[in-house]
Amino acid sequence: MTGIRELTISDYDDMVRLWEQTSMPFKPKGRDSRQEIDHQMRENAELFLGVFDKRMLVGVVVGSHDGRKGWINRLAVSPECRRRGIAQLLLARVEKALRKKGARIFCALVEESNLESVSLFRKRGYLVHKDILYLSRREGEDV
Repeated sequence: MTGIRELTISDYDDMVRLWEQTSMPFKPKGRDSRQEIDHQMRENAELFLGVFDKRMLVGVVVGSHDGRKGWINRLAVSPECRRRGIAQLLLARVEKALRKKGARIFCALVEESNLESVSLFRKRGYLVHKDILYLSRREGEDV
């Protein structure tokens, strides 16, 4: 592992590759389009972080802040690079960046079947709330 840094739009194709490699849902015509990601990066560059092994992106996380809570999104690590502490490093760094923006509550939405992610977040002190229902209303399929 050669290091962690803020991502730029020039890393977009590598981020997409990693999301696809880890079977992460991806909306290329909507919220995950190059244009949308570029806009988000310009607004909050410090919340787009990547870990590189030499020049290859092997881990990524995207943070967001809603004014009250910090959200951990799109945390993905290349399958062949797992169990090296990459996800823990990304999580710690994005929490630090969110803390600088005023977040004192950190949240993540994780699919119940993703036991590795649930375990990672629990190790970092996150609580699983089984009594909360996730509801969403979308303006379109790609949002």
